[in-house]
Amino acid sequence: MANGRNDSQVSDLEKGNVDLSISTNPKIHLAQKVLAVNKIYGGTITFPGICVTWGLIVMSMIYAVGHVSAHFNPAVTITLSLLGLLPYKEVVPYIIVQLLGSILASGTLSLIMNVTPEAFFGTTPVGSTIQSFVVEIIITFILMFVISGASNDHRAIKKHGGIVVGMTIMLNVFVGGPISGASMNPARSIGPALVKSNYKGLWAYIFGPLIGAISGGFAYNLLKPTQKSFSDFKPNI
Repeated sequence: MANGRNDSQVSDLEKGNVDLSISTNPKIHLAQKVLAVNKIYGGTITFPGICVTWGLIVMSMIYAVGHVSAHFNPAVTITLSLLGLLPYKEVVPYIIVQLLGSILASGTLSLIMNVTPEAFFGTTPVGSTIQSFVVEIIITFILMFVISGASNDHRAIKKHGGIVVGMTIMLNVFVGGPISGASMNPARSIGPALVKSNYKGLWAYIFGPLIGAISGGFAYNLLKPTQKSFSDFKPNI
């Protein structure tokens, strides 16, 4: 029993058997390894541990390579280009590298660990595919909205951007993980799907984050009617 519920009513993710990871760079490889270890060795890391680990990995990579390449996510890359923050000519190379990173990390993980079908480290719907699709739209909307406010807006305190984005990913995994696996990143889902030939509900993890990210980025733009920061406004007394 868990909080008054039978074991059959508790999702695999809540038990620590979470279908979460995927990769676009070293941060994803580490996250995938954490998730696979958690499954293979009986949930030793636990679901909250995975959430915290995922947020910390993203935060660390933002501070480590953010000044070189701040986005590891095709949905974010496409949104930035539509917002005029990234040249269109750079979109395809970014996405190719993101997908290659995901595939290589997934392949490496499969080689060094005994990944059984039950320990699949990709994202598959816990419930229906439509549920996962809607959840991916919502949590990626939140992620892109936060990225826009904490990192892309020139008025933001950007030195804190990595912390804010990492915390947002952690909270999104807490909320969306038990339903969809909380991908928020098409490359993160495509890599393991290709390597392990598990394509269940993959379309939801491609189009959900794309719709959510584009919506979140443009929604934040509606909050920018002025170029002034909050501290520039003086009360009329």
